[in-house]
Amino acid sequence: MIKSNHKILCIIPARGDSKGVHRKNIRPIGGKPLIGWTIEAALNTSCIDRIIVSTDDEEIAEIVQDYGVAVPFLRPKELAQDNTPDMPVYEHTLNWLTKHENYNPAIIVWLRPTSPLRASTDIENAAEILIDSNADWVRSVCEVTHHPYWMYRIENGKMKTFIDNIDIQQYYRRQLLPPVYRINGAVDVTWRRTILEKGLYYCGNLQAYIMPVERSLDIDTESDIKLLESYL
Repeated sequence: MIKSNHKILCIIPARGDSKGVHRKNIRPIGGKPLIGWTIEAALNTSCIDRIIVSTDDEEIAEIVQDYGVAVPFLRPKELAQDNTPDMPVYEHTLNWLTKHENYNPAIIVWLRPTSPLRASTDIENAAEILIDSNADWVRSVCEVTHHPYWMYRIENGKMKTFIDNIDIQQYYRRQLLPPVYRINGAVDVTWRRTILEKGLYYCGNLQAYIMPVERSLDIDTESDIKLLESYL
């Protein structure tokens, strides 16, 4: 359990539209909407003081309020486009809370609804790393299943290693490959000051929280949903 006097806010970004899967954030999976898995993980943590869903969609707002989660505003449509990055959504939420509620949490936990298999302990562990290390960001990662040392690009019909100057003969077995990790999108934790004062967007002093591959599924396509349903 985290021992901290810091106020910790959880933001769950959930826009109404999506490209890969139509309205995936409220797609029923395992007896609940996809976003419900993330809300329940956040509710079951021992460290989060408040949960907010940032959405532009009234139906999503109604659904999440059934879980007892606040939707204090509807996100402007211009911040809910396919190409909208995370940082303006962070800034909009934090600035709105300051202006309308004088609420200024110290730590922000960002949980995407598309990572339904994360556990409450994943959230707590990532937040603990942030507090203990005083890093700018902690991002969840998992070990890659397809190692970049074994990836190739094709030039004029010839295969060349994707990473230059790799002697592939040294890494002919999987056990010889050095560990490599990818961002899995499940948990991001940062300080409010990192966003509003430093303006650091997933950079600066960046620490990792390592999650197992089996909890790192990111829902982006219908195939991902089938895989999740099979797993459940």
